[in-house]
Amino acid sequence: MTNQETDNILEFSPKQFEYIRNANKRWNAKVGATQCGKTYIDVSWTIPYRILERKGKPGLNFLLGVSKSAIQRNIIKPLQEKWGDTLISDINSQNEAKMFGEIVYCLGTEKASQVSKIRGARIKYLYWDEICESNEEVFELVKSRLSLPYSTCDFTGNPKSPSHFIKKFIDREDLDIYSQSWTLYDNPFLPKTYIDELTKEYEGTIYFNRYILGEWKRAEGIIYKKFADNPKSYIIDKAPPLMAVEVGIDFGGNRSKHAFTAVGFTMGYRDMVVLESQTINTMVDPDELNLQYTQFATMVYNKYGKAFYTNYDSAEPVLGRGITLACIKAGCRTNVRYALKKSVNERIRTLIGLLGSNRVWVLSHCKNVIDALQSAVWNPKALNDERLDDGSTDIDTLDSLEYAYERYIVDLQRGALLPTKEN
Repeated sequence: MTNQETDNILEFSPKQFEYIRNANKRWNAKVGATQCGKTYIDVSWTIPYRILERKGKPGLNFLLGVSKSAIQRNIIKPLQEKWGDTLISDINSQNEAKMFGEIVYCLGTEKASQVSKIRGARIKYLYWDEICESNEEVFELVKSRLSLPYSTCDFTGNPKSPSHFIKKFIDREDLDIYSQSWTLYDNPFLPKTYIDELTKEYEGTIYFNRYILGEWKRAEGIIYKKFADNPKSYIIDKAPPLMAVEVGIDFGGNRSKHAFTAVGFTMGYRDMVVLESQTINTMVDPDELNLQYTQFATMVYNKYGKAFYTNYDSAEPVLGRGITLACIKAGCRTNVRYALKKSVNERIRTLIGLLGSNRVWVLSHCKNVIDALQSAVWNPKALNDERLDDGSTDIDTLDSLEYAYERYIVDLQRGALLPTKEN
């Protein structure tokens, strides 16, 4: 054994050694906290070992994840950093990567349309990243494709509701399955400051149970509990110096309102500030809606002195085009574009983290945003995570707020590394 190989072994935690010793079933699961070392052991040992063990045998290798780009980022790139790009290639246009001399098919599983690419395959090795984010129909098909005597699957994920289909699968006693539950504290290599910061971000929310303790926890009660418990600690009267401004527009339906919300970002996306917000009754005609928004956009520019993007709800392209033309005619200092409309829960999780780390502020005159954050709750009847949207809370304002910051989620995550400043 070389010194480098010895060093690699010494880098493993007790929990990772436990997986190496015991993960010898058809299904091998690691579900639990984020950043706890689940993927590191797979990049360093599991994936190379499984592929080489089956090299030359009949069957196909698959690497599944939320999307092709997520697989490249979460798995392929770390593999290349560990083993080099001679042994690990990028994913090509045919969704194939070369790993240790074997072809590995890399597919996203967030949509049922991916099923057709797997149908008929006999899988000898399957690695499944972020399995709890996958489509259940895809999962049901893939289960039947591990049909060889030596077929095996390793999968990782962060827990969700106890009613999630993956939790039910793991709990079955009739399967050949080895399952580990991981907490954040199972990774002894994390800096204490990182653990403390992540704990602070998620404390008092379902994400503390899931991403820190690794528990399958149902979403219930108030969503933004830290804000609801002490809104005054997040409310300020004057905005700090801003690097950029963005506006989100949510177009209302039958029971809701149109909503505009402007946010600002401090240097390096360290903090986010809710600057302005307005709601309009959906009974207004398109011309009045356009007039109201151009007046709002003009006010935001005049008040904060920065040109900005307007991000509108892509579910209403006709209204969006109307807003675009109206802004051009009025000479508004804004470019209008579709909102990304990332998953609601990703947007919620981001805002919870910002609130937990004291990096989001609301100007005191934004009463509707203050009320919306205080009253937002999880749907008590939903089996999976779902924000209550029955007209009893101001979802329109929350959607418009989220459309304003969702393009900058990664930037805000990086901004957390900057030193805290007084606001």
